[in-house]
Amino acid sequence: MPTKEDVIQALKSVVDPELGVDIVSLGMVKDVSTEGDTIKVTLELTTPACPFRSQLKGNVESVLKRLAGVSEVKVDVVARVAPARTEDGILPGVKNIIAIASGKGGVGKSTLAVNVGLALSETGASVGILDADIYGPTIPKILRIKIGPASVGNKIVPAISYNGIKVMSIGFLLQDEEPVIWRGPLVTNAIRQFLTQVEWGELDYLIVDLPPGTGDASLTLAQSIPLTGVVIVSTPQDAALRIATKALNMFRKLNVEIIGIVENMSYFVCPNCGHISEIFGRGGVKAACERLGTRFLGEVPLSPDIRVNGDLGNPVIIAAPKSESTEAFRRIAYAIASSVSVITYKRKGMGGGS
Repeated sequence: MPTKEDVIQALKSVVDPELGVDIVSLGMVKDVSTEGDTIKVTLELTTPACPFRSQLKGNVESVLKRLAGVSEVKVDVVARVAPARTEDGILPGVKNIIAIASGKGGVGKSTLAVNVGLALSETGASVGILDADIYGPTIPKILRIKIGPASVGNKIVPAISYNGIKVMSIGFLLQDEEPVIWRGPLVTNAIRQFLTQVEWGELDYLIVDLPPGTGDASLTLAQSIPLTGVVIVSTPQDAALRIATKALNMFRKLNVEIIGIVENMSYFVCPNCGHISEIFGRGGVKAACERLGTRFLGEVPLSPDIRVNGDLGNPVIIAAPKSESTEAFRRIAYAIASSVSVITYKRKGMGGGS
């Protein structure tokens, strides 16, 4: 029967697909034990939304079953999200802050923010959503939140939505159809209040839905706190992609990591015959990612179930958990979580990976 040291040595041949580093060096192997002809290993991932969970578990089992004298391998897979941010006194319990941005409005940024947050939360991650789109807040409606935030002392306790997601938005403080007529300094102050006065507590991921463009809210967020990174949302049209590229370059100038770009409204599948129509074109975002040296995070179809359920306050990932649209959002969420783990590893040189 192999010793514990033999097991660890064998596991050095299992490599994380994202980083190209073995799982032992990454600190992912925990609690190795041998008993009779059985080996037990705990594999700790840095996100419960790891897209390579099954692959890594299978590779560990395969490697260990090849050891002499072993008839059974038991692999327990757990996850602990590592913080990419350094301690700065702001949002101390929040491990990662992910901004969702776009160059222009109407590309589905808020819908993506909500469904990505839900996809992460259903894996067991603790998630918050900050609606920083001061002029056009839509998150409360998309999530159909009836009980808004509460004040406790000088702190604001965020509202709670599906899967325990914490939510804060200026929309909670407005009447229906009431406009926000603010100049830049007021927008800046509101964003800072949401960051410092809201009791976010312990979160694996805080997703920030930014307003479109490159204005005050985006600048304030990037300059006030260390973001883990930003996700850019674009539709396939050349005009939309050009404007999205401007937003991406703004964040690069502010030294914010670009997690990647999502192509929304990528294609339409006819519900009657299944024919795929590329209404706005397709593939432009992927080509732009190659040119810009950033990751293509995935594509979301132009689907009535996304729009209808969003309008009803019942996001598609909740209303239709097995739909093609939901699977698209899940794949994007897992890609984002994976990229965040890579960012963490590169920033801190700590055990990380998928």
